[in-house]
Amino acid sequence: MTGPGPTGTADPLAVVPPHYGGGSLADVLPSALAVLGVPGAVDLLGLAPRLAGVRRIAVLLVDGLGWYQIPTAARYAPTLAGLAATVGRPLTAGFPSTTPTSLVSLGTGAAPGAHGVLGFTVRVPGTERVLNHIEWDGDPEPLRWQPVRTQWERARATGVAVTVVSRPEYAGSGLTLAANRGGDYRGAAGVDALARTMRAALAAGPGPTLVSGYHPDLDRHGHLTGVDSAPWRIAAAEVDALLARLVDGLPPDAALLVTADHGQLDVPAGHRFDLDTDFRLRAGVRVVAGEPRVRYLHVAPGAVDDVVAAWSAVLGPAARVETRDEVVAGGRFGPVPEEHLRRIGDVVVTCRDTYAVLATRSEPPAVSRLVAYHGADTATEMTIPLLVVRG
Repeated sequence: MTGPGPTGTADPLAVVPPHYGGGSLADVLPSALAVLGVPGAVDLLGLAPRLAGVRRIAVLLVDGLGWYQIPTAARYAPTLAGLAATVGRPLTAGFPSTTPTSLVSLGTGAAPGAHGVLGFTVRVPGTERVLNHIEWDGDPEPLRWQPVRTQWERARATGVAVTVVSRPEYAGSGLTLAANRGGDYRGAAGVDALARTMRAALAAGPGPTLVSGYHPDLDRHGHLTGVDSAPWRIAAAEVDALLARLVDGLPPDAALLVTADHGQLDVPAGHRFDLDTDFRLRAGVRVVAGEPRVRYLHVAPGAVDDVVAAWSAVLGPAARVETRDEVVAGGRFGPVPEEHLRRIGDVVVTCRDTYAVLATRSEPPAVSRLVAYHGADTATEMTIPLLVVRG
């Protein structure tokens, strides 16, 4: 559990590339559908030998539960620690390692470039508007903004009973439609309701069944008070209770897959740049999107080289400053179709180590008050668990 991640590194701040096509979050549902016998589905993760005879699968995503956080949580989450040690393996998130991007990668089985939800916030091409995917009210229209068919739709079309369980307030949001369309949505607030609703859906019918659940509290407390803070420890214990309830009494023809969207790391005060108070970082920049660990800079015509030079000089070893073409060519998003390219900044700033770039005047004040962040491609942020439990 505490050993090297998917790339063989034990360094939590080493750069980890996404392992699309056989070791990433996007591969979880295609593999689950293959186990359930959905025609054309490919078992990219090799689950079938362990899950022979399984006809019901529950997939739980714990927001913020990175592989590198599990040893920290172990004292408060013995069930989690035991499962990670015995039936766990590391996967990677996609890039950027952020909740909206990961939720849609899970739901579609596609890399971020294909589905187009390319960050926490992105500029809407042709406008000065920055879309926050968490607060997305349906404009742009979700089926046009995110055109990839979901794995839930694919499963339902072949007769699999599909249920999505998440917070009641997320029902019908743009992000929910982009990530989870095709599933029967059931609202559940809190650990008890989530466990009860997932278990009921898993046992409801006689045929092939797929149930997903989403739990956000570990991520929320990490952001607000830091990883291993007292509230975070309480949230880790609640995750453990949730896992214990889901594992207990799992039917013999059922399996539980537990994963996450990203990890987190605390960013100290001395490692925070502010692009809104440093004129060198604002020069030539028209629109700023992304998030503190991965910034998308949309620049004035002809200003790309100057912006790259200025940001490289100011941030130095704290970040990689690259053009859009360089990042896309490097494969971090997977293949990116033409219609999604302009959602990525002309310049992409990916923070290293425990640095972040804030925008104190152009983003909500709450963002700069957070303790922990994610989004970049360090092992801590990119490496997530896959726990495979069968009844």
